[in-house]
Amino acid sequence: MVPQSVDLAGIDKSFGSTQVLRGIELSIHPGEFLSLVGMSGCGKSTLLRIIAGLETPDRGTVSIGGRDVTDVDPSDRNIAMVFQSYALYPHMTVRQNIAAPLRMRRLAFAARLPLIGRAVAPAQTLREIDAAVRGAAETLRIADLLDRKPAQLSGGQRQRVALARALVRSPAAFLMDEPLSNLDAKLRAHMREELSALHRRLGATFVYVTHDQLEAMTMSDRIAVMVEGRIEQLGTPDALYRRPATLTVACFIGTPTINLLPVEIDGCGRVTVFGQGLGFRAPGGAGPAQLGIRPEAVRLGRTGMAVRVLRMETHGADRFVTCAPLQDETLRITLRQGADAPVGATPEGTLLLGFAPDGVHLFGADGLRREIVPCERVTA
Repeated sequence: MVPQSVDLAGIDKSFGSTQVLRGIELSIHPGEFLSLVGMSGCGKSTLLRIIAGLETPDRGTVSIGGRDVTDVDPSDRNIAMVFQSYALYPHMTVRQNIAAPLRMRRLAFAARLPLIGRAVAPAQTLREIDAAVRGAAETLRIADLLDRKPAQLSGGQRQRVALARALVRSPAAFLMDEPLSNLDAKLRAHMREELSALHRRLGATFVYVTHDQLEAMTMSDRIAVMVEGRIEQLGTPDALYRRPATLTVACFIGTPTINLLPVEIDGCGRVTVFGQGLGFRAPGGAGPAQLGIRPEAVRLGRTGMAVRVLRMETHGADRFVTCAPLQDETLRITLRQGADAPVGATPEGTLLLGFAPDGVHLFGADGLRREIVPCERVTA
């Protein structure tokens, strides 16, 4: 299996009067695990279907391995797709389900018929198909399930069968459309590990669609965050978390979600919240802005913003403390700390909070990231 690149240039797509994709430019490297994430309706599944050839773009080109396949039939693109619904044949065994794409490609019509197929099919081809099925089943650890039918399998086992059916073709790229969304939380976490391990073993190109940012963050080499048919930001999971380019990306990436506070930037660039300086400035113009603070960047202190504790929740090794600023109790600030760390207050008690500079992000009224620097580095 030789991993291939996938390149999209200027992709537009509309359904009637609704424009779903807007000038998509994206290069996926050979052997890369790239996730397309975003809220429902952002265009990520449509983009995946365009790569597969199931939809035709209104404008732009699709290339796989350097070959323009924009007008090439899906069957001739050498890609494999794994769907949310598994799409297994219920009347076939696991062995037959995995073998189906190879039989369709490599056997004549008569050789695929259930009663006479074995008699007329080339023996060497059948042995090769059987070996490929066995190899894919062993890779996905379902070799002991080959004689069962889908109804006799769990959700995780069915998903492995769907993956094996894609793997057996040795495709140029794997396209996956929310393949884990039908699984329960525990099994979904396990299958994330399985998919990551499979990608490492194969070194294949994976394009993965999900609305679950946790899936994308834990498995991907890079993530493309999509908003209203365009790519809002493309980067590594760490880059998106630590340097979100827009307020939308900052809010989408991270669990718990980022804290937001309304702030003002004065004529000297000083950033204030409720009239209180925060120790840094933002060059480039005054006006209202939004301050994003990651929950782990919120610190208890002897000075800082006064807040009322609303509730405390312990999640294993972590404790989440939800607070409301005394100046505006409609706002919420979540503090993340170790479960054994001292809180210093009980529900309805008060705390003073400060913010670690490396976990603070400033966004202008246009939603774009603004750089901040310590006060002493900017002159009025």
